[in-house]
Amino acid sequence: MYADEPFGKLPPSRTCTVAADDGVPLWVEEVDPDDGGTPDITVVLVHGFAVSRLSWHFQRRMFAEQTDPRVRQVLYDQRSHGRSGRASEESSTIEQLGRDLAAVLRAVVPKGPVVLVGHSMGAMTVMALAEQDPDLFADRVRGVALIGTSAGEIGTSGLPRPLLSRYNPLTRGMGTLADWQPGLVELVRAAGGQLTRRAVRLLGFGSRSVSPRLVDFLVQMLDVTPVRVLADFIDTLGGHNRYAALAGLQHCYVLVLSGDRDRMTPFSHAERIATELPDAKLVRVRGAGHMVIMEQPDLVNVNLVDLVRQCARGRGMGRRWWRRRA
Repeated sequence: MYADEPFGKLPPSRTCTVAADDGVPLWVEEVDPDDGGTPDITVVLVHGFAVSRLSWHFQRRMFAEQTDPRVRQVLYDQRSHGRSGRASEESSTIEQLGRDLAAVLRAVVPKGPVVLVGHSMGAMTVMALAEQDPDLFADRVRGVALIGTSAGEIGTSGLPRPLLSRYNPLTRGMGTLADWQPGLVELVRAAGGQLTRRAVRLLGFGSRSVSPRLVDFLVQMLDVTPVRVLADFIDTLGGHNRYAALAGLQHCYVLVLSGDRDRMTPFSHAERIATELPDAKLVRVRGAGHMVIMEQPDLVNVNLVDLVRQCARGRGMGRRWWRRRA
């Protein structure tokens, strides 16, 4: 399966670099509708921890093909990820990621209706922006998708602590990583920091059979993320608590979607977000793990298209009607 899939090779319509408020360069790509028509709405895709904009492969292709509505896409690499510039440990915070997203919007999406789609740490980035600029969500952001994420208390559930080699010089220095999310240390336990396919399969995907090509693609993305970057973001991920910030989404259509075999941010985190946002649409993807956007893309895409169509029509239909369709 996926033998001929061009993972990581979908061409953008345009690229640019946006300077964050502290000067870190952020790599940005825009994708226009395939048919050349005028876009009705812009979708900004914000990727998760340790991967890159490439993780949106299936969503990127799907949105480009849409004609109802036509979608302009904006994808970018978070600081210290992908092709964006390396940030300091001090600036590797979710608060700063929220400001980075604001910088991308100012530079590339200065006007018009927007839907923000975040996965994992990318969804936390959206929450941070809602905390910092709730007026933006009341004005221009019509919809938000929070996928495979948490609004807080990340370290309270997850994988049991694995057995680590005390002779590995990399993992000896990863104590804070192990304290926050024990399973992540598997990503760097091999000598020289090489990723293990077994760990990637376990942490990234769920209980169903997964194409080896998907596992390889995830390994490739993770492999270019320095171990130091993982450590730099651990404190901010462990301290992430933005339940109060969810109030900033009250004017938006909100999709909360997660796999029920997610070992990184278990489905209970999605349920908690939905409790805080009673008008949100909660979708449980059975058997899927943390990389649900890659593992079950058809189901994810159906729900994203539904969200974007609703947002393109405006706010008039009512968010409670949207929730009842879940």
